[in-house]
Amino acid sequence: MTEFLDAFQHLLTFTHLAYLSLGVVVGLVIGIIPGLGGIAGMSLLLPFLYGMEPSVGLGMLMGLVAVVPTGDTFTSVLMGIPGSSASQATVMDGFPLAKQGMAARALSAAFASSMLGGVAGAMILSVFIVVARPLVLSFSSAELFMLTLLGLSVVASLAGGNVFKGFAACGAGLLLGTIGSAPATGEYRLNLGIDYLFDGIPLVVVGLGIFALPEIIDLLIKDRAIANKPNSLGQGWSQGIKDVFKNLPLVGKCSVFGSLIGAIPGLGGSVVDWMTYSYAMQSSKDKSRFGKGEIKGVIAPESANNACSCGSMIPTLLFGVPGSGTAAVFLGGMLLLGLQPGISMVGAHLDLTYTIIWSLALANILGALLCLGLTSPVAMLTRIPFSRMAPVLLTLILFAAYQATRSLGDFIALGAIACIGVLLKGANWPRPAFLIGFVLAPGAENYFFQSIQFYGYGWMQRPGVIAIASLILLSFVAPMVRSWLQRRRDARQAGQSAAAEVKQPAEREAVTLLDWVIIGLMLLASVLAVGDIWSASELTKAFPLMAISIMGFSVAMVVVRYWMRSTTRMAASISRELVYILAFFALAVLYFTVGFISTTAVFTLFFLRFATLARWRLSGTVALGLTLFLIGMGKLMSIDYPAGFVDPYLLGMLGN
Repeated sequence: MTEFLDAFQHLLTFTHLAYLSLGVVVGLVIGIIPGLGGIAGMSLLLPFLYGMEPSVGLGMLMGLVAVVPTGDTFTSVLMGIPGSSASQATVMDGFPLAKQGMAARALSAAFASSMLGGVAGAMILSVFIVVARPLVLSFSSAELFMLTLLGLSVVASLAGGNVFKGFAACGAGLLLGTIGSAPATGEYRLNLGIDYLFDGIPLVVVGLGIFALPEIIDLLIKDRAIANKPNSLGQGWSQGIKDVFKNLPLVGKCSVFGSLIGAIPGLGGSVVDWMTYSYAMQSSKDKSRFGKGEIKGVIAPESANNACSCGSMIPTLLFGVPGSGTAAVFLGGMLLLGLQPGISMVGAHLDLTYTIIWSLALANILGALLCLGLTSPVAMLTRIPFSRMAPVLLTLILFAAYQATRSLGDFIALGAIACIGVLLKGANWPRPAFLIGFVLAPGAENYFFQSIQFYGYGWMQRPGVIAIASLILLSFVAPMVRSWLQRRRDARQAGQSAAAEVKQPAEREAVTLLDWVIIGLMLLASVLAVGDIWSASELTKAFPLMAISIMGFSVAMVVVRYWMRSTTRMAASISRELVYILAFFALAVLYFTVGFISTTAVFTLFFLRFATLARWRLSGTVALGLTLFLIGMGKLMSIDYPAGFVDPYLLGMLGN
């Protein structure tokens, strides 16, 4: 009881509340900037922790940890740009809702569910922080590998009507994720002799390329505001809150699931978001609405990602094993404050542990209330014609992508992944499945290698492995059975026999030219990958071969399904999208030859003036503001932008 009282007193001190609020504000700002996420934001705060009193310094860190998954919802919903890897699932239905003029509804639902999820996660953490130790220690590499496969199993629900398309896209993501060195042997593979690929392709580049750029190009082609119904924008914030309370059971289940997954090191927010999104889809009576503006598709992942942040504190505090990248930086902050994570956190420092937990809950409440207050005015952004926002959004995407390795390769990889995203989007192949495969590839391969190293091939006989494998099998069988029962029910309602329904299935989507292009590219990638790793050691090529097998088998099944079926429509519009990709590559070259800052200023000025017919004053103001933002962020984060031959003179004139 003494520890509870001490923690409560620490929490309510003015200094602690002030620094907690500061962390909340910084976290919201960092979350809004696409691609940066909590790792960059917390890294910025680390130098300020020296000499701070532990409970105060941790208060600032906890404020930031709690709300980054909340702040990044703005860009995910309003612009279709994932603010971080933990907000990618929110884009699926949040952005379509914004296009329908319901941005305020989507945002308010996201913030309310984030608040409830974060508070629920903190409550779960306060209970499990003591009892979770044996549970966390019971997971070996074999069980962790199976958990990653469980994450991959969500592709079945994310693939729409064609499960094999989902598996093929997932296999392609897995193969892309194996580029670089093999964790088992250190051998390099699939890098094509390109220096940039020796460390693999960064996640932020893949996430922005597969989702953000294709959406921006699509809106530029349509040349209108984000929302189809601008008159209804800014309304509906109360409806979003009602939606959350209407779906409280979904919020509760996703919060619990997020907390449990967050406690397992190596999985993280991007995985739990897709898992809960899949659960919301499978548990819904009308799955066809998902991806088109279903509010449950916003509530489920937003409830889970804040709870996941709380869950990741369990292994961090108990064992010093960070449950996520953000938790890893938080661990560094603890060490700077002179705190050593371990069993002492539930012993001698139990009061400090509960201060951390309750700070998480309070920060979630403060962050959600701030965001709810901004929902309606920020939603007004979707009234602006998208072409006028394009230069700013493109600069933010490039700025975020450049933080990966700060080289020209980031831009080239971004454009190449965007081409894949455009093809998948145009042919209606599941982009989330591709991204899930990429996200889980490094962790899955590490666990796969460790399982073989520690247990040989006997790891497949472990009870935990068998139990998780059963869950994976159930995740596939249950939707098929449910779909079969639904078809029988529909057939009976239509007055048809079940046999007739089986003999005359509903007409499936016809094969397109883009489908054959994607199939051809996947087969080509498989052949090239096999040729590259054929002479490598067994452990080096084991996981890539598994990815190739998944992709190859799924592509074969797609081909069987399409066999003898004529191409019914061409994708003429795809050429316009690829032209925009080529223009993007040209712009990337200018960034490195002329200079990032000067090219951004000139491009923004002339694009707004001549492409959107904005006035010189507006164009100049936006260009100047964007330039000052880049210069300020460069100083704050010690970023050296591509200088070219103009930027040194420009910065010299500005006194930099």
